[in-house]
Amino acid sequence: MTKEKFKKAIDVIGLPRLIVFCFFMAIVITAAVNGIDVASYLSSTLKYFGMWGILVLAMIPSIKCGIGPNFGVSLGIVCGLLGSLLAIQFNITPAVNAVMPGFGPWASMLFAMIVAGVIAWLVGVAYGKLLNLVKGSEMTVTTYVGYSAIYLMCILWFRAPFSSGEIIWPLGGVGVRNSVSMETSFGGLLNDFLGFQIGTMYIPTGIILAVLIACAFVYLYFRSKTGIAITAAGANPTFARASGIDVDKMRVKGIALSTVLGAIGIIIYNQGFGYLQAYTAPLQMGFICVASILIGGATTTKATIMNVLIGTFLYQGLIIFTPPVSNHLLAGTDISDTMRQIIQNGVILYALAQAKGGSD
Repeated sequence: MTKEKFKKAIDVIGLPRLIVFCFFMAIVITAAVNGIDVASYLSSTLKYFGMWGILVLAMIPSIKCGIGPNFGVSLGIVCGLLGSLLAIQFNITPAVNAVMPGFGPWASMLFAMIVAGVIAWLVGVAYGKLLNLVKGSEMTVTTYVGYSAIYLMCILWFRAPFSSGEIIWPLGGVGVRNSVSMETSFGGLLNDFLGFQIGTMYIPTGIILAVLIACAFVYLYFRSKTGIAITAAGANPTFARASGIDVDKMRVKGIALSTVLGAIGIIIYNQGFGYLQAYTAPLQMGFICVASILIGGATTTKATIMNVLIGTFLYQGLIIFTPPVSNHLLAGTDISDTMRQIIQNGVILYALAQAKGGSD
């Protein structure tokens, strides 16, 4: 293979994806050689792939509309947390189970998604209009907006007028707890739905299907007239304006859709854990989502469904497999969080450097 062909192959695969894939395979092989139960850790990887999939998918609309990776997906996340808390507050699961036994958790999750989706769309529209005022600095602004949203909600969560005993602090009786159990609402619902066992590996079919359905929706949406207009506005704003497309409006729609997907994504994520975490818990989620899609081969200007699926699996797989391997080889240590930070920040830096280089 010539140097030019090799360089072209690397460009097609993507350097971050290649490095992370090779490292992931090395970790998996090391685990197998050392007698670690690879199948059970693959089960966890699939579970976390499902939990993170829609959150990472939320990056696609923002990239396609020309804003770039949405570090401010935290806005959607807090909307999703609010929807979930309202489902618990209103006792949706027990109320529906009383009429239709077994359907309560599904009704509760649907209620949370609808409420969160509506709020997220309104928030996303306002967010998109803000980003239209700072064109050229969107990624910096989204980072500040994301952090600001989390810290603002810390104040609101502490004073939120919820009354459910599952939500409020036991002492004082006001405000949202750090961790709220979803056992009586829809915790673990999709993890268990249609799941099956293969040896020591459990396949969480329901949560994987949820990600694939969301991916299919986004794929079809961007094949619609509105989706094509959003893509055109992001790819070439000047040509889009000449074609009669309202670029600012398309950017707002793209970021609003990204915010809605973030809200739905955190609901899926929380049900996978069986509890939700408020306050500063979601602070780094935006960075993990951006790193995941970049690992999958996306850039700051182009992203596909395959980038989401590959990137989410590789990122989560690496984080799941690193602790047992490091503990086995280096007893008493755990470098998983260190590796997460290196990979997360490294691929973001690489992507930003590539975008800068392309503009010269």
